[in-house]
Parts: sequence; C-alpha cells; structure tokens
Amino acid sequence: MIVGITGTLGAGKGAIAEYLVKKKGFKHLSVREFLNKELVKRKLTLNRDNLVSVGNELRKNFGPSYIAESLYNTANKSRKDCVIESLRAPGEITALRMKGEFYLFAVDANPKLRYRRTVLIKEDIYQISFEEFTSNEKREMDSRDPTKQNLRKCIKMADYKFLNNGAVEELYREVERALEQINIKLASGKT
Repeated sequence: MIVGITGTLGAGKGAIAEYLVKKKGFKHLSVREFLNKELVKRKLTLNRDNLVSVGNELRKNFGPSYIAESLYNTANKSRKDCVIESLRAPGEITALRMKGEFYLFAVDANPKLRYRRTVLIKEDIYQISFEEFTSNEKREMDSRDPTKQNLRKCIKMADYKFLNNGAVEELYREVERALEQINIKLASGKT
C-alpha cells in the first residue's frame, strides 16, 4: 500500500509521515528530498523558488508524473508499505492511483498556525515573513498547467482530509481512523 500526502505549507504533512513510519512501519519517501538531491546535483541553492522551479522543469521535460513515478519505483522495490510526502501536482496523483492500492491524505490548518509551525522548523528555507509565506502558497495553489503545482486540485482529489488546528495527537487519531477504513476496504477486496 502507498499513502500519498498533500496539503498546505506547515499543515502537518511531515507529522503524518513520521507517524506512519514510527507507528506503522512505513518507508518514507519525499518529493522534497527527491528535489533536494536534484538541487545538489545542479549546485543550486536550497530554497523554495529553486524547489518549485526544478520540480516544474522535471515535470515539463519528463511528464507530469515523473517525480511520483520515480518515487513509486523506489517504493515498489522496498516491498513495504510506503508514504510519499508532499505530492503537489495532480498528474502525480493520477499516475499513482493507476498503480492500485494508493490512498491520498490531505492536511490543512489555519494559515497563521501553519506559518508559526514552519518558522519553528529552523531551516533557512522556512525563515521567511508571513507575507512571503502566503505569496509562496498562492503561487502553488492553482495552475492550469499539468506540469506545475496545483495544491487546491490535489487536496480535492484526496481520499481522506484532515484539519490540523489542534494537538498533534488529534491528527494521529484521525490518521488512525483513516487507516482502519483503508484496511477494511483492503480486507473486503475494494481498493
């Protein structure tokens, strides 16, 4: 089984991925880590603009599902349940759905809360003003170009949606309920 995670900046994608890895034994794969490696290869600075630009370029040159297909191949080789964090392009999700046993989780939260969470991450990429944070998000929210990010559409495509405005334990309980529903579907032969 593969669980994909999409959602807004700072909403809790990493918290869900961490829960699946630590509590459920999933292997963790990340679009961001995939792109980080590409930035290093190209000797580019790690920042949000470069991540978005390189991701869009890869999708344009190799197809809208290129990144997800690459991560899927890694997941498939592992023979474990996997979580793919930070899916942001509808083409990636469509491609993963065609593989079977794929479920998409979406997470969102209040914008000011999400901003506070990102600042706490202590990585240079997240040390930005609230205005820049909202500007980045607006840029990534909608696009008609299938090679670019469209978070709004990805969130609409989700099988399970979580609102993470409370304690992380509440989010974990919601994830657990979703996993229970998935396991019921899998046991009954419905995917």
